[in-house]
Amino acid sequence: MKKTALMKTAAVALCAFAASTLSAQAADKVTLMLNWYVYGEHAPFYYGKDKGLYEAEGIDLEIQEGRGSAVTTQLVASKGVTFGYVDVPTMIKAAAKGAPVTSPGVLLQTSPMSAMGFSEKNIRKPEDIKGKIVAMTPGDSMSQIWPLFLKKTGLKERDFEVVSGDGQTKLNAVINGQADLLLGYVMDQSMKIKDATGKSVTPIRFADYGVNMVSSGIIANTATLKDNPDLVKRFMAATTKAIEGAEKAPKEAVDAILKANPKGGKPDTLLEGFELTIPLYRTAETKSMRPFQVTDANMKDSVDLLVEYGGLDAAAKQDIKKFYTRDFLPADPAVAKTQ
Repeated sequence: MKKTALMKTAAVALCAFAASTLSAQAADKVTLMLNWYVYGEHAPFYYGKDKGLYEAEGIDLEIQEGRGSAVTTQLVASKGVTFGYVDVPTMIKAAAKGAPVTSPGVLLQTSPMSAMGFSEKNIRKPEDIKGKIVAMTPGDSMSQIWPLFLKKTGLKERDFEVVSGDGQTKLNAVINGQADLLLGYVMDQSMKIKDATGKSVTPIRFADYGVNMVSSGIIANTATLKDNPDLVKRFMAATTKAIEGAEKAPKEAVDAILKANPKGGKPDTLLEGFELTIPLYRTAETKSMRPFQVTDANMKDSVDLLVEYGGLDAAAKQDIKKFYTRDFLPADPAVAKTQ
């Protein structure tokens, strides 16, 4: 009897080992390239990997840091990486010019664009910008939308001075006191300034003054969506769960970044940056929905803004659905019938 029981136990263990080995062998190797070096916004991806959410969907995920949304978009278009996490308007511009890319999940539905400076300077509303020096990078997404912000708030270009430079020059200008504000993302540049100086930063968010455009999201090659829809669905299911889990446990999500990348940043500013990101996941229309459920109206408004202020060809308005899809997202009982 004992021998039979031992044999059964051994058989069960052998089957479990074989199943786990088969599962590991069957896992799809997937690369997700980020838009930039890791910062707080990226916490959910590391959380999802650390908690086994991608593994549970049969995905062996590798997360790579990026060097800008345009570069990541190019690599997704050439199938150099499976998925990208990028600035969706940057992807829209590439897709409008023929790049085979689209977004199966728009995550940031409220714009993080803002003008920001040290809190001690007491620049808290648009009229406080008058007489100040603003640092910006010519041609980037924020500088393109800046004229609309001025129009919405009644500011004129003569009301302030401008200094121009690349991303690092812009940061240095504020840090060194050569500029009072810079144009940046509320959860990105503000944290870099705080890391460098220890001083708090106050953003004036474009979205608070009627200038809103979608921001970061997942992108994929259109061929991947067509040829391997099951993989895309599994990836989006895992990522949706990762976002939801990280929202509830932001410190754990940040810890997952540092576990994977000990030099990924300072815990406090990573956490603050991620907590500043969470409110951007939804708009008033999607507040009761799961992540990624961007509305058609939000996407239309974003494309319209890009055409008017961002140099996007007006032909892009004719078929905005080529730039995004919700078909690969997990079910959401709260999805509005109007979508």
